[in-house]
Amino acid sequence: MSHPTAPRRTPGEPPVVRAPGHVPLAHVVRGGVIEGVHHGSVVVLAADGSVEFLAGDIEAAFYPRSALKPLQAVALLRAGLPVPDDEALALTAASHSGAEIHLAVARRILDSAGLTEDDLANTPDLPYGATEREAWLRRGLGPSRLAQNCSGKHASMLRTALTRQWPLTGYLDPGHPLQKAIAATVEELTGQRIARVTVDGCGAPLFSVSLHGLTRAFARLVTAAPDTDEGRVAGAMRAHPELVAGAGRDVAGLMRAVPGLLAKDGFEGVQVAALPDGRAVGVKIADGGDRARMPVTAAALARCGVDPGILAPFTRTPVLGGGQEVGSLRAAGALAPATPPEPASSATRAA
Repeated sequence: MSHPTAPRRTPGEPPVVRAPGHVPLAHVVRGGVIEGVHHGSVVVLAADGSVEFLAGDIEAAFYPRSALKPLQAVALLRAGLPVPDDEALALTAASHSGAEIHLAVARRILDSAGLTEDDLANTPDLPYGATEREAWLRRGLGPSRLAQNCSGKHASMLRTALTRQWPLTGYLDPGHPLQKAIAATVEELTGQRIARVTVDGCGAPLFSVSLHGLTRAFARLVTAAPDTDEGRVAGAMRAHPELVAGAGRDVAGLMRAVPGLLAKDGFEGVQVAALPDGRAVGVKIADGGDRARMPVTAAALARCGVDPGILAPFTRTPVLGGGQEVGSLRAAGALAPATPPEPASSATRAA
């Protein structure tokens, strides 16, 4: 339920729909030579909400993809979602791997409303996690609505609609009362009106905001009182990072590594993370490539004062040649780590 003491902000103007002015954020270095460049945009917010650092275009309209899920989860709580426990709330905000623990929690949400997988309207898919997908296929199973990585969100959308006595059919229509309620919460938390509405990969409405607005919303979630809807979502996600993502996933590892961190990724190279005091970072990789997302995020978190030792496992991605490491992908430009350039590999020098 909504908490009457929680402030409600009137959203400002929507972000401008334009070709974003992305800048180089990461270099792929092989044998001492820059082989590739990932462009994108990044914003770092101070604890008071001011912009401490930015690169690229943080105000252009973009689609957060699954990084929007924590805001959608807040909206469902405000609309009356009766989540059975924090695990169910974490899965509501999840892009899960499709492990049995994820499926079990999704079933529990459905069971609590007397619903089944057949009531879900998300797009059937194989499990998102590589290990889980391989195990699924070995069992001879095909695409499933329950295994699809957004099934927790969809199960909770149905549970909310049932609680409010809204129609279950058509719950993904942008004109449905459920989606109107979600849109209103997205606008309030980001502080800006939605620029465009489209359809996400799972079939749910997807709202376009700015990277700045999305990052601001995460800061609001992480600094909210624990008994507010925002605070409940942040608390559940931080308590159960493996439900938000999956075992071995970088987002779960980052939340485990950095005390109190709230983090969520999204397809097309989106990552947002917020520290308990409200410092927050938002990242969008222009080409949608996932490999640059975490090194850039780690470099941005370093600007927030996070211990470099904690971030070390996330700051670079090895580049291999002949099965050996011959370089790496790491943040570049203004986010570049204070280390000397990588030397050429022995094979390159010999040539």
